[in-house]
Amino acid sequence: MTLTLTSPPLIIDDVPTRPAVAAASLIALMLLSACGDQPSVERVSLDLPVSTPADLPALQPMATRPALVPTGPPRFVVTARVPIAYFPENSKTAIQTPVPPVVHDATTGAFIADIRLPQGVRGSWQLVAAAPDNRTFLLSGWTGPHSALRFFRVHLSEDGRPGQPELVPGFEGEGNNPGTALALSPDGTRLAYATPVLGGGAKVTVVELATGARRDWTTRAFSMVPGLAWAPDGQRLALVGGGWGLGVLDPAVPGSDLLAAARLVKPGKGLWLPQSVAYTPDGAALVYSAGHTVERLALREGAAPEVLARVALPPDASLSLRFSLDGTGRYLLHTHGRRFYRVDLQDGSTTSLPIEVRTHPGEGLSPNAAW
Repeated sequence: MTLTLTSPPLIIDDVPTRPAVAAASLIALMLLSACGDQPSVERVSLDLPVSTPADLPALQPMATRPALVPTGPPRFVVTARVPIAYFPENSKTAIQTPVPPVVHDATTGAFIADIRLPQGVRGSWQLVAAAPDNRTFLLSGWTGPHSALRFFRVHLSEDGRPGQPELVPGFEGEGNNPGTALALSPDGTRLAYATPVLGGGAKVTVVELATGARRDWTTRAFSMVPGLAWAPDGQRLALVGGGWGLGVLDPAVPGSDLLAAARLVKPGKGLWLPQSVAYTPDGAALVYSAGHTVERLALREGAAPEVLARVALPPDASLSLRFSLDGTGRYLLHTHGRRFYRVDLQDGSTTSLPIEVRTHPGEGLSPNAAW
């Protein structure tokens, strides 16, 4: 299959049938978001060999800075939308129109501003993460055909306007491997990034934003890490391993074996399909999705899960929630269609808000969101 990127439209061609697109291309479409004004047509082959990231210094043990402290309930949401797709009549080619990431008002869903891109980044991808202060966000971006992903940090002003983006130096994701999870450390200085490994397996990478210094852990035990979260002190990483379960990674453990450095907290079994995980603000428990139920699990021996909320969603909703927990630990956010769902974990209530956009309103798949 050939993935054709155009600006503004993005086209997937050489597709034998419409059902084949739905089955074989859905993951690629949901992971991809690009934007730009270049008129030329450019192509990226999905059959390219895996690119090797540039040589970078190894991540050294370091004392983390104080966490960026929340000042109250979240005021802003940042969304990263996938391209909007449609099939012209009698065509086997899917036309994709990129949409930029956006800042929204957290209480109304209203549009505040598009997020600018740093020099060298031509479009945004779907991964977005937030620090506890609700002002510091991390996004990934596309740099062009046959090129790697780049990562950049954005700070919002008190009125929600994005400042100058800060590109992470040196560190590149693989151009044909956009990743499955992204997390920003509580002090806003490091990222954690998960990708599948070709041939089977998963990789988790931690990167210093100021220098690009990195460290990788890999495993062949599972191939998907849909959720990552930093502990409040920045010393541990919670992770969801598809088919493995919920665990905690200790970066202080020597070596590159992910399972050797991780402690399994809750095995994954049956129809338990977690997508997201977060630490509570005191670091004593994990909050995670189990289907459309949100649970809390204390990090102590023999603890049992506690149900915090049961979210009612339409029948066509995803089997499990991808969510963002705010810095206070009280408010959980997820999206479905063109709406935000704000869940108060103190009383289990849910408030639904429209997602206001300035381009292609009401179209496209659900965006990913962070606050």
